[in-house]
Amino acid sequence: MSRNRSTRVVVLMAAALICAVPNAMADETGSPSANPAPANPPAAAKPSGETTPPPPSITVISPADAHGVLGRDVRSTSDQNMGRIVEVIVDRAGVVRAAVIDFGGFLGVGSRKIVVDWNALHFGGVKGKSDSISLELTQDQVRAAPEYKEGASVVVLGASGTLQPLNIGP
Repeated sequence: MSRNRSTRVVVLMAAALICAVPNAMADETGSPSANPAPANPPAAAKPSGETTPPPPSITVISPADAHGVLGRDVRSTSDQNMGRIVEVIVDRAGVVRAAVIDFGGFLGVGSRKIVVDWNALHFGGVKGKSDSISLELTQDQVRAAPEYKEGASVVVLGASGTLQPLNIGP
């Protein structure tokens, strides 16, 4: 055998080996092989009586119609700074009941969390990220509210400025 011919044979064998090694390694590591199993198992593999769930519904909301509220500034109707929404409270049915506002203080020092009724908040003027949410309470009313503490009973400051316990029930 000539030297050129033996070099060609070695190069061809090396190329075949290089192509074969990744496929063998993929089979050993559990990666998909060249012939993967079908994505949907055959109908016979499903237990009898099991139905396929319907596809989820999809709703598209334009950015002009919906905005996030966490971290959003809250201002009184007389444009006083009331703090930021830091948490939303829902009842066991998933209905939004109240918002926790980080009120007062400067750079987090001296601030405290209070809970206001969701109906006391107004979102009509919110058109962008820099717009604030309006609250139907004054700073004095909010200042008089008890502080919110995780795990303790939640006292909600209502739109009329009254304090109400949040009864979620069993």
